[in-house]
Amino acid sequence: MTHSGTPPAAEVRPHPAKMAYEVLTAVSMTVGRGSAARAMTDLAALTSADRVVDIGCGPGTAARAAARRCACATGVDPAPMMLRLGRWLTTARHIPNVTFVRGTSEALPLLDASVTVTWAISSVHHWTDRAAGLAEASRVLAPGGRILLAERLVKPRARGHAAHGLTRDQADQLANDLKAAGFGDVHTEVRKARRRTLVIVRGSRPAAG
Repeated sequence: MTHSGTPPAAEVRPHPAKMAYEVLTAVSMTVGRGSAARAMTDLAALTSADRVVDIGCGPGTAARAAARRCACATGVDPAPMMLRLGRWLTTARHIPNVTFVRGTSEALPLLDASVTVTWAISSVHHWTDRAAGLAEASRVLAPGGRILLAERLVKPRARGHAAHGLTRDQADQLANDLKAAGFGDVHTEVRKARRRTLVIVRGSRPAAG
């Protein structure tokens, strides 16, 4: 059964200045997410049987990292520029088992129980409806599947770019949100990824029966 959301609107080409900004943002994300992507693939303990979805994939750094270890990876992002760059980089690097699709955390364009791992790196703080996003993550996960949500650990009362992430208290609230959404074995950990300190909330969808 597929998600019956509203199909995305036709793509409108942005103003050249906005396009340039999006390209620079995408390139910076490509460089900056490598260490976080490697940390996630290690924590997820991916195998060749896993099917991964990266929610808010940006230019696909983590999806490509996953694809080197698993059966297939799908990157989901609402930004056409990110998807274009992700497809270009993936083709250039000859990684055949990655797919990019347009969508949001609240309306994942994937079949029910179609993946074994769902993760989001530095995107949860952008979700407009966290409860809906977690419900979608649960819907697309197969029974026993794992969820990993990673954000930069930020200080309380941080402002501007320094606030892009989660504080310890916010991470604890996210863990509570996972429990409320029906995930089990929920726990939080802090891990260094080169110069970044990540806070990662993990859980799993209960096995069938």
